[in-house]
Amino acid sequence: MDVKSMSLQELTEAIEGLGQPKFRAKQIYTWMHRDGVSSYEEMLNLPKTLRHQLSEQYPLTVLRTVTVQQSAIDGTRKYLFALPDGNLIESVLMKYRHGNSVCISSQVGCKMGCRFCASTLDGWVRNLSPSEMLDQVYRIQKDLGERITHVVVMGTGEPLDNYEALCRFIRMLTDENGLHISQRNLTVSTCGLAPEIRRFADEGFVVTLALSLHASSQEKRCSLMPVADIYDLDQVLSACDEYFQKTGRRISYEYSLVGGVNDTKADAEELCALLRGRPAHVNLISVNPIRERNYRSSGQKVIKEFQNKLEKSGINVTIRREMGRDIDGACGQLRRRHLQDPTDAQG
Repeated sequence: MDVKSMSLQELTEAIEGLGQPKFRAKQIYTWMHRDGVSSYEEMLNLPKTLRHQLSEQYPLTVLRTVTVQQSAIDGTRKYLFALPDGNLIESVLMKYRHGNSVCISSQVGCKMGCRFCASTLDGWVRNLSPSEMLDQVYRIQKDLGERITHVVVMGTGEPLDNYEALCRFIRMLTDENGLHISQRNLTVSTCGLAPEIRRFADEGFVVTLALSLHASSQEKRCSLMPVADIYDLDQVLSACDEYFQKTGRRISYEYSLVGGVNDTKADAEELCALLRGRPAHVNLISVNPIRERNYRSSGQKVIKEFQNKLEKSGINVTIRREMGRDIDGACGQLRRRHLQDPTDAQG
């Protein structure tokens, strides 16, 4: 395991194995996870000999910023990071009145195959390590020069398909010796892996679970999301109900409105029936068009009518504020552009 993915206890055991006093582990852990340093040389309270020994035996995982796009509209920043093995991932910084939010990736590519998502077009390459997930937050906080207060695991990849790394990431991100971000300020998105949702409910976390719903019927969901062929809507909703019962955290249902596909009055009525009586919050999202698909966004009038229908049925609903639409808004677009033409991705 790489050093930045180790818990404090694991790091302590490794440091004692080098013949060092255990307090050195806490110093190193703090440098990595609270201060976000990029090298052992920055750990100035460590002996020079130890810094050299660590660099030889425990290379430090640090992401390299390839390019950053900043929205001229709202200041949103989209980062393209290179991993130590050369693979590329995207992360996004969004500034809100309530704080600074970072959306991170959990995998290189994605195997879920959602029809309207750019992340899945080039397939899945590999899972990210906990350190690679954490360092997205650390690099962005360093670049911004302000504290990151909220983290959303909703970028490229299916987080629950990288289950062990995700759970370790959550524990380390919220650890008092690191950034100590509140678990209540974390959101984990899923396409609907029902067994993993149930397992996640037993971890003792108090994070928000966001289900990528995107349809109000099993048939329509299958046409948009291949994962629905494995876990049907009833299974997924039952798992979400269990998550709420065990954690007390209301589920956020993500619904991307695709023009002429899932945005009709009948769709709204079906969605109302589906969620009625459930402690739910619906995020309506205007789908980001991507060149490789012919899906189009619903117009603002249609989206507003959809919202009104849900509200009249007593369902909590918001229209997600469009951020960074002028900088490769769809998840996975920047990475894909860079892979196709590295000079074009500079924006």
